[in-house]
Amino acid sequence: MDLNYSPEEESFRQEIGDFCRAELPPAIAAKVLGGQRLHKQDIVGWQKILHKKGWAGYQWPKAFGGCEWDATQQSIFDEEAALHGAPRLLPFGLKMVAPVIMAFGNREQQERFLPRILAAEDWWCQGYSEPGAGSDLASLKTRAERRGNHYIVNGQKTWNTLGQYADWIFCLVRTASEGRKQEGISFLLIDMKTPGITVRPIITLDGEHEINEVWFEDVAVPAENLIGEENKGWTYAKFLLGHERANIAGIGASKRELVRLKELARATLSGGKPLIEDARFRDRIAQVELELRALEITNMRMLAAEKEKRTPGPEASMLKIRGSEIQQTLTELMMQAVGPQALPFLFEAMEAGWQGEPVGTDGWAETIAPLAPSYFNYRKVSIYGGSNEIQKNIISRIVLGM
Repeated sequence: MDLNYSPEEESFRQEIGDFCRAELPPAIAAKVLGGQRLHKQDIVGWQKILHKKGWAGYQWPKAFGGCEWDATQQSIFDEEAALHGAPRLLPFGLKMVAPVIMAFGNREQQERFLPRILAAEDWWCQGYSEPGAGSDLASLKTRAERRGNHYIVNGQKTWNTLGQYADWIFCLVRTASEGRKQEGISFLLIDMKTPGITVRPIITLDGEHEINEVWFEDVAVPAENLIGEENKGWTYAKFLLGHERANIAGIGASKRELVRLKELARATLSGGKPLIEDARFRDRIAQVELELRALEITNMRMLAAEKEKRTPGPEASMLKIRGSEIQQTLTELMMQAVGPQALPFLFEAMEAGWQGEPVGTDGWAETIAPLAPSYFNYRKVSIYGGSNEIQKNIISRIVLGM
């Protein structure tokens, strides 16, 4: 197998880099490269720039307004955009619910929702997990009762990411109780402005309002917002989860953070010896770099399978496990690279333009200050999208038949 890029692919990489240098707002890039807090307008603004270029749906089929780039092009774009400091595109619309609508929605739903997702006119969030139904998602209890032309939804969703900004939520709801618990689940699209919806914040360990509880009290949802068939939602949910777990891998962002780690390890902080001179620490950097390269190859295999219209298999779970572990390792090594200067946990330092007490020396204060919040935040990546322990069970069932 030749792992080198062809001249055409290198030309494509240059095109992506040139576009990012010309069109990515420097203020947004500075936030991403500095590990600082992004706001809604940063993420939406970048997607609108890509949409104007015709690149927002680079994974989408051309029939739905996408670029239909092949696996290598997608990988090159993710890596190059991340290295230039582009925000990661919000996955809930583009990479999660959109493929479900394409595969299982009717033409009216496709024409109604997909163009608005592509243009960043609607912000989507996910309604899957519930108290008592996280890793065991099929135990969900949120109910939707059909009354005429509407479903009346009652229940609670939790660990909902960025729902405070959302225009729409895609939800798994229980529409029947007979048979196995995986049966009787349906997939609904719900307007977040509908009366009866309450969003309550959950503040995470790093002090951020990133996740929420979402409550539904007699929420009337038009029956036309049902995806596919009633009581067949578990099939669509599994299809979506394959895309979610692959997206969690975050290979492009991890490559960017690997560069940042090496810069920190080479720095002389407070007159001390650069940690890159320590052989054991160099070994750890080399190990995570090799693991990231292997993950990239697995990701390209999965992207190729998607292009052939094959449902994601065990590769999706593998990507989720190793991708999340690599992200956590990178934050841990960055904390080690700066030593005691990584101890302060400054919530305010995550904001661009922070002018507080300096942390660190030798011009590294702005880089060091967000490290602790990032470390705390990345503890969650091995849990959401289905915990890594659950993913190992999935792999054993698919590969070993256990």
